[in-house]
Amino acid sequence: MTRFRSPSALAALVAVAGLAAGLAGAAPAVAEERAPVSWSVTPADATGPDGRVSVEHPIDPGAEVQDHFAVRNLGEEEVAFRLSAADGYYNDNGRFDMLPSDQESTDAGTWIDVPESVTVPPGGTVVVPFTITVPEKAEPGDHAAGIAASVLSVKQGDGAGVGVESRVGFRVMTRVTGALAPAFSVTNVVTDYNTSWNPIRPGSIDVSFDVVNEGNTRLAVAGVLEIAGRSIAFPAENERAQEVLPGESRSFSLAVGQVWPLLALPGEIELAPTVTTAGGEQTTVAPSSIGVFVWAVPWPQLLVVLGILLVVMALLWRRGRSRRRLDVLLEEAREEGRRDLALEGRK
Repeated sequence: MTRFRSPSALAALVAVAGLAAGLAGAAPAVAEERAPVSWSVTPADATGPDGRVSVEHPIDPGAEVQDHFAVRNLGEEEVAFRLSAADGYYNDNGRFDMLPSDQESTDAGTWIDVPESVTVPPGGTVVVPFTITVPEKAEPGDHAAGIAASVLSVKQGDGAGVGVESRVGFRVMTRVTGALAPAFSVTNVVTDYNTSWNPIRPGSIDVSFDVVNEGNTRLAVAGVLEIAGRSIAFPAENERAQEVLPGESRSFSLAVGQVWPLLALPGEIELAPTVTTAGGEQTTVAPSSIGVFVWAVPWPQLLVVLGILLVVMALLWRRGRSRRRLDVLLEEAREEGRRDLALEGRK
């Protein structure tokens, strides 16, 4: 398995000690364990890095666009980097990634033509041209891919060498012109109430669901969960934006704390995704909502009430029993008194 680094990490030094991968038959840039290799890859114009962190182009079916990227060698030795392009996707953590080299691309990754390798001197930067060619029958909408520069190395362990590939790259988003149809659905909604067995403490609610991108544009998913008089926005302010590509889904898990068990707690998930245009502008998709419901049985409180009832009943029973016993004793005393009077009368 290889790792593709997001644009935000491009400026960071990249050690070769990356993730292990099966690299049988692998190719060009092989850097055996020697001096650490570090590098960055960024979009560029013909003269050098141009400040972009990713590449986005609206392209007509059958048309092509030429662009550039820059590979900067931050190490002390000349390095031959392997260049590649592959289909892109967002992983479960919402980070952009591209298919590993041992998986075949079927979409936008196959539209990008890059040289097989580039050699960069120590401390130098080389600008590499690449071409995006959209097939005539490409579907309108967003198609994600990535371009990466990688080095291969061999790690020795237990007498056997293990191939290691480290990649650094950036996102290439191609929007094929045509009718755009953003659409989404919410599935797999699961709710649960976590009871606090301390009767004087409230519990909490967990709500999880999946947002499925059923359209042909990427969506930035955002919304609000309304339940138990609380509003929980997602993603939170300190969380990364959650983009979902066409055909992908993203799981969300929300927790609502300090909720008293009021037997039944209805709620609602309100979603208002946005579509990012090729020019960086955002438009809101028609919002949608889905109802949620969670049972919140106040078991601890019911047990307390039941306990109180049992104590009261026990006290009442005991009081009744004492009264009956007293009545019996009184009746026995009266009977004994009557017998004594009868005996005295016979005398």
